[in-house]
Amino acid sequence: MPLSPPVGRQHLHTRRVTCQGFYREDGLWDIEGRITDEKTYEHANEWRGPLKPGDYVHDMSIRLTLDHRFTIVDVEAVTDSSPYSMCGDITPNYRKLIGLRIGPGFTRAVKERLGGVHGCTHLVELLGPVATTAFQTAGSRKASELQNAHRAKIGKPPKERDPSQPQRRPYMLDNCHAWASDSEVTKRWVPQFYTGPDAEAVRKAAEGKEIEIGRAHV
Repeated sequence: MPLSPPVGRQHLHTRRVTCQGFYREDGLWDIEGRITDEKTYEHANEWRGPLKPGDYVHDMSIRLTLDHRFTIVDVEAVTDSSPYSMCGDITPNYRKLIGLRIGPGFTRAVKERLGGVHGCTHLVELLGPVATTAFQTAGSRKASELQNAHRAKIGKPPKERDPSQPQRRPYMLDNCHAWASDSEVTKRWVPQFYTGPDAEAVRKAAEGKEIEIGRAHV
């Protein structure tokens, strides 16, 4: 369902954020983000001269390379367009992210390293959707297939969950309306974490069943 028809208005600005996730042939993940800003009208810029409609005010990209634990092992950041000549000078600072793990506390750790004058506002903002893109990329059956194919290629057995160990609480649980612990989505995909009024019966019915959460749309 699209948005309702707007009142009369004039389009002035467009910001685009694009994120992509890749599985690498060496078994690592590349998660890339790009942010662009453009105006619909010509405007002046002291450093670059007049910017025409459609010229990028900002065009910035970042690539995080992650291991299987979502630890950042490499970072590359670039500024292709910016309003000031010095904007791109800060991109080497983003290598301070190496060693961080995407998970609880990631946003705070990013701000500690790159907040304020130690980073670029737009690249720091971009790290939010880049981080969630990492989960969307790795949390699928296709990703598991690629990982197991790589393990076979290097002579390692497929990665399987140890049935003697309790399943970890899914990262998205209680982080949105659909994944509330008492929702029908949780009841369907992770019944052992379901807390609705019929939770006990649901958990008993699910005992001994393997439900692949990677097939769920998270």
